[in-house]
Amino acid sequence: MWIKHTLGIVASCTILTLGILLNPFQVGAESLHWGFKKGAQEKQAQAGGTFDELLKKYGAFYKGSPDEKILYLTFDNGYENGHTSPILDTLKKEKVPGTFFLTGHYVESATDLVNRMIKEGHEIGNHSYGHPNMANLSEARMKEEWQKFDQLLAEKTDLTKTRFVRPPEGVFSENLLAYGNELGYRHMFWSVAFVDWYADRPQGKAYAYNHLMNQIHPGAIILMHTVSPDNAAALPDFIRDAKAKGYTFSSLDSLVNGTSDIPLSFH
Repeated sequence: MWIKHTLGIVASCTILTLGILLNPFQVGAESLHWGFKKGAQEKQAQAGGTFDELLKKYGAFYKGSPDEKILYLTFDNGYENGHTSPILDTLKKEKVPGTFFLTGHYVESATDLVNRMIKEGHEIGNHSYGHPNMANLSEARMKEEWQKFDQLLAEKTDLTKTRFVRPPEGVFSENLLAYGNELGYRHMFWSVAFVDWYADRPQGKAYAYNHLMNQIHPGAIILMHTVSPDNAAALPDFIRDAKAKGYTFSSLDSLVNGTSDIPLSFH
Protein backbone atom coordinates (compact mmCIF):
# COMPACT_ATOMS: atom_id res chain seq x y z
CA MET A 1 0.00 0.00 0.00
CA TRP A 2 1.20 3.47 -0.83
CA ILE A 3 0.82 6.48 1.43
CA LYS A 4 0.57 9.98 0.06
CA HIS A 5 -0.05 13.33 1.66
CA THR A 6 -2.64 15.51 0.01
CA LEU A 7 -4.23 18.09 2.29
CA GLY A 8 -3.64 19.87 5.56
CA ILE A 9 -5.87 21.12 8.37
CA VAL A 10 -5.49 23.82 11.00
CA ALA A 11 -2.16 23.82 12.84
CA SER A 12 0.20 21.02 11.84
CA CYS A 13 -2.05 18.02 11.57
CA THR A 14 -1.54 16.31 8.23
CA ILE A 15 -4.13 14.54 6.13
CA LEU A 16 -3.12 11.17 4.72
CA THR A 17 -5.05 9.35 2.05
CA LEU A 18 -4.47 5.73 1.21
CA GLY A 19 -4.24 4.79 -2.43
CA ILE A 20 -1.87 4.30 -5.34
CA LEU A 21 0.76 6.89 -6.18
CA LEU A 22 1.33 6.07 -9.83
CA ASN A 23 3.70 8.86 -10.79
CA PRO A 24 4.58 11.47 -8.15
CA PHE A 25 5.90 13.82 -10.81
CA GLN A 26 2.45 14.21 -12.34
CA VAL A 27 1.15 16.06 -9.28
CA GLY A 28 1.08 19.64 -10.55
CA ALA A 29 3.77 21.35 -12.60
CA GLU A 30 6.39 21.22 -9.85
CA SER A 31 4.64 20.07 -6.69
CA LEU A 32 5.43 16.56 -5.50
CA HIS A 33 3.54 14.58 -2.87
CA TRP A 34 5.63 12.40 -0.61
CA GLY A 35 4.62 8.76 -0.89
CA PHE A 36 6.00 5.28 -0.30
CA LYS A 37 5.14 1.62 -0.21
CA LYS A 38 4.80 0.59 3.42
CA GLY A 39 7.35 -1.72 4.95
CA ALA A 40 6.16 -5.11 6.18
CA GLN A 41 7.74 -8.09 7.94
CA GLU A 42 10.67 -5.83 8.86
CA LYS A 43 11.45 -5.05 5.20
CA GLN A 44 12.13 -1.39 4.42
CA ALA A 45 9.52 0.93 3.00
CA GLN A 46 10.19 1.91 -0.62
CA ALA A 47 9.58 5.31 -2.20
CA GLY A 48 10.87 4.21 -5.62
CA GLY A 49 13.94 5.05 -7.64
CA THR A 50 12.82 8.51 -8.72
CA PHE A 51 12.27 9.75 -5.18
CA ASP A 52 15.36 7.92 -3.92
CA GLU A 53 17.58 9.67 -6.45
CA LEU A 54 15.98 13.07 -5.91
CA LEU A 55 16.35 12.97 -2.13
CA LYS A 56 19.94 11.75 -2.31
CA LYS A 57 20.81 14.58 -4.69
CA TYR A 58 19.83 17.12 -2.04
CA GLY A 59 20.96 15.27 1.07
CA ALA A 60 17.40 14.50 2.18
CA PHE A 61 16.38 11.33 4.02
CA TYR A 62 13.33 9.18 4.59
CA LYS A 63 15.10 6.15 6.03
CA GLY A 64 18.48 4.95 7.15
CA SER A 65 20.56 1.86 6.40
CA PRO A 66 18.75 -1.41 5.65
CA ASP A 67 21.60 -3.23 7.39
CA GLU A 68 21.26 -1.64 10.84
CA LYS A 69 18.32 -2.15 13.18
CA ILE A 70 18.16 1.52 14.12
CA LEU A 71 14.94 3.53 14.47
CA TYR A 72 14.51 7.31 14.39
CA LEU A 73 11.50 8.79 16.19
CA THR A 74 10.10 12.05 14.85
CA PHE A 75 7.01 13.96 15.95
CA ASP A 76 5.05 16.70 14.19
CA ASN A 77 3.62 19.32 16.58
CA GLY A 78 1.30 22.03 15.36
CA TYR A 79 -0.67 22.60 18.55
CA GLU A 80 -0.58 21.16 22.05
CA ASN A 81 -3.28 18.69 23.05
CA GLY A 82 -1.95 17.51 26.40
CA HIS A 83 -0.08 14.42 25.18
CA THR A 84 3.44 15.76 24.63
CA SER A 85 4.45 15.61 28.30
CA PRO A 86 3.76 11.86 28.61
CA ILE A 87 5.60 11.30 25.33
CA LEU A 88 8.59 13.20 26.73
CA ASP A 89 8.31 11.21 29.97
CA THR A 90 8.53 7.97 27.99
CA LEU A 91 11.51 9.13 25.93
CA LYS A 92 13.32 10.18 29.09
CA LYS A 93 12.59 6.91 30.90
CA GLU A 94 13.67 4.79 27.93
CA LYS A 95 16.66 7.04 27.09
CA VAL A 96 15.46 7.50 23.51
CA PRO A 97 16.07 10.66 21.45
CA GLY A 98 13.43 12.27 19.27
CA THR A 99 13.11 15.06 16.74
CA PHE A 100 10.13 17.38 17.15
CA PHE A 101 9.10 19.25 14.00
CA LEU A 102 7.31 22.35 15.25
CA THR A 103 5.34 25.23 13.77
CA GLY A 104 5.55 28.83 14.89
CA HIS A 105 2.21 28.47 16.65
CA TYR A 106 3.55 25.62 18.76
CA VAL A 107 6.71 27.49 19.76
CA GLU A 108 4.61 30.49 20.75
CA SER A 109 1.89 28.61 22.62
CA ALA A 110 3.86 25.75 24.19
CA THR A 111 7.19 27.38 24.95
CA ASP A 112 7.72 25.49 28.19
CA LEU A 113 7.43 22.17 26.41
CA VAL A 114 9.78 23.29 23.65
CA ASN A 115 12.39 24.22 26.24
CA ARG A 116 11.87 20.88 27.93
CA MET A 117 12.51 19.10 24.61
CA ILE A 118 15.77 20.97 24.21
CA LYS A 119 16.85 20.49 27.83
CA GLU A 120 16.28 16.74 27.56
CA GLY A 121 18.43 16.46 24.45
CA HIS A 122 15.87 16.25 21.66
CA GLU A 123 16.28 17.86 18.25
CA ILE A 124 13.96 20.66 17.14
CA GLY A 125 12.95 20.51 13.49
CA ASN A 126 11.46 23.28 11.37
CA HIS A 127 7.94 22.49 10.13
CA SER A 128 7.65 26.07 8.84
CA TYR A 129 6.26 29.07 10.69
CA GLY A 130 2.69 29.05 9.38
CA HIS A 131 2.27 25.55 7.86
CA PRO A 132 1.66 26.60 4.23
CA ASN A 133 2.08 24.54 1.09
CA MET A 134 5.79 25.28 0.71
CA ALA A 135 6.01 24.07 -2.89
CA ASN A 136 3.67 26.85 -4.02
CA LEU A 137 5.75 29.64 -2.50
CA SER A 138 8.35 31.90 -4.07
CA GLU A 139 11.89 31.47 -2.79
CA ALA A 140 11.48 34.67 -0.80
CA ARG A 141 8.43 33.24 0.95
CA MET A 142 10.14 29.88 1.53
CA LYS A 143 12.99 31.70 3.21
CA GLU A 144 10.56 33.76 5.27
CA GLU A 145 8.74 30.65 6.53
CA TRP A 146 11.92 28.89 7.65
CA GLN A 147 13.72 31.91 9.02
CA LYS A 148 10.69 33.39 10.77
CA PHE A 149 10.39 30.09 12.63
CA ASP A 150 14.08 30.17 13.54
CA GLN A 151 13.83 33.75 14.74
CA LEU A 152 10.92 32.90 17.02
CA LEU A 153 12.75 29.83 18.29
CA ALA A 154 15.77 32.00 19.11
CA GLU A 155 13.55 34.41 21.04
CA LYS A 156 11.96 31.63 23.11
CA THR A 157 14.89 29.22 23.57
CA ASP A 158 18.68 28.99 23.44
CA LEU A 159 18.62 27.66 19.88
CA THR A 160 19.40 30.04 17.04
CA LYS A 161 18.82 27.90 13.93
CA THR A 162 17.30 24.58 12.97
CA ARG A 163 19.01 22.19 10.56
CA PHE A 164 16.22 19.78 9.64
CA VAL A 165 13.01 20.82 7.89
CA ARG A 166 9.86 18.90 7.00
CA PRO A 167 7.33 20.17 4.44
CA PRO A 168 3.75 20.62 5.67
CA GLU A 169 1.28 18.21 4.09
CA GLY A 170 4.18 16.23 2.61
CA VAL A 171 4.10 18.53 -0.43
CA PHE A 172 7.46 19.62 -1.81
CA SER A 173 9.38 20.32 -5.01
CA GLU A 174 12.91 19.93 -6.29
CA ASN A 175 13.33 23.68 -5.99
CA LEU A 176 12.26 23.53 -2.33
CA LEU A 177 14.92 20.90 -1.63
CA ALA A 178 17.59 22.85 -3.52
CA TYR A 179 16.79 26.23 -1.99
CA GLY A 180 16.59 24.72 1.45
CA ASN A 181 20.14 23.45 0.94
CA GLU A 182 21.29 26.94 -0.04
CA LEU A 183 19.99 28.21 3.30
CA GLY A 184 21.60 25.37 5.24
CA TYR A 185 18.52 23.16 5.71
CA ARG A 186 18.16 19.44 5.09
CA HIS A 187 14.76 17.90 4.40
CA MET A 188 13.65 14.93 6.47
CA PHE A 189 10.77 12.77 5.30
CA TRP A 190 9.63 9.45 6.82
CA SER A 191 9.11 5.75 6.11
CA VAL A 192 6.55 4.85 8.81
CA ALA A 193 3.25 6.72 9.24
CA PHE A 194 -0.44 6.12 9.77
CA VAL A 195 -3.62 8.13 10.33
CA ASP A 196 -3.00 9.56 13.80
CA TRP A 197 -3.83 13.27 13.72
CA TYR A 198 -7.54 13.29 14.62
CA ALA A 199 -7.35 14.52 18.19
CA ASP A 200 -11.08 14.00 18.72
CA ARG A 201 -11.21 10.48 17.25
CA PRO A 202 -9.05 8.26 19.45
CA GLN A 203 -8.93 4.63 18.35
CA GLY A 204 -7.03 3.21 21.29
CA LYS A 205 -3.54 2.22 22.26
CA ALA A 206 -3.62 -1.01 20.21
CA TYR A 207 -4.36 0.93 17.03
CA ALA A 208 -1.15 2.94 17.22
CA TYR A 209 0.92 0.08 18.59
CA ASN A 210 -0.10 -2.32 15.81
CA HIS A 211 0.58 0.21 13.06
CA LEU A 212 4.04 0.91 14.45
CA MET A 213 4.97 -2.74 14.95
CA ASN A 214 3.57 -3.84 11.59
CA GLN A 215 5.63 -1.25 9.71
CA ILE A 216 8.83 -1.43 11.76
CA HIS A 217 11.99 -1.94 9.70
CA PRO A 218 15.74 -1.23 9.90
CA GLY A 219 16.49 2.45 9.38
CA ALA A 220 12.87 3.56 9.81
CA ILE A 221 12.20 7.26 10.28
CA ILE A 222 8.91 7.14 12.16
CA LEU A 223 6.40 9.99 11.97
CA MET A 224 3.86 10.47 14.75
CA HIS A 225 1.61 13.38 15.69
CA THR A 226 1.64 14.41 19.33
CA VAL A 227 -2.05 15.37 19.36
CA SER A 228 -2.93 11.68 19.50
CA PRO A 229 -3.64 10.01 22.84
CA ASP A 230 -3.16 6.70 21.02
CA ASN A 231 0.49 7.49 20.32
CA ALA A 232 1.20 8.61 23.87
CA ALA A 233 -0.35 5.40 25.22
CA ALA A 234 1.36 3.06 22.74
CA LEU A 235 4.84 4.56 22.80
CA PRO A 236 6.15 2.87 25.99
CA ASP A 237 5.23 -0.64 24.81
CA PHE A 238 6.40 0.06 21.27
CA ILE A 239 9.84 1.21 22.41
CA ARG A 240 10.29 -1.71 24.78
CA ASP A 241 9.08 -4.30 22.26
CA ALA A 242 11.19 -2.80 19.47
CA LYS A 243 14.23 -3.04 21.74
CA ALA A 244 13.31 -6.66 22.47
CA LYS A 245 13.42 -7.32 18.72
CA GLY A 246 16.99 -6.00 18.62
CA TYR A 247 16.31 -2.40 17.56
CA THR A 248 18.04 0.63 18.98
CA PHE A 249 16.94 4.26 18.73
CA SER A 250 19.09 7.11 17.51
CA SER A 251 18.91 10.75 16.40
CA LEU A 252 18.59 12.24 12.93
CA ASP A 253 21.89 13.98 13.62
CA SER A 254 23.62 10.62 14.01
CA LEU A 255 21.93 9.37 10.84
CA VAL A 256 23.29 12.28 8.82
CA ASN A 257 26.75 12.13 10.32
CA GLY A 258 26.95 8.39 9.80
CA THR A 259 26.30 8.66 6.06
CA SER A 260 29.52 9.17 4.15
CA ASP A 261 28.12 9.68 0.64
CA ILE A 262 25.79 12.58 1.50
CA PRO A 263 27.09 16.08 2.27
CA LEU A 264 27.01 17.06 5.93
CA SER A 265 26.70 20.79 5.30
CA PHE A 266 25.29 22.97 2.56
CA HIS A 267 27.04 26.19 3.55
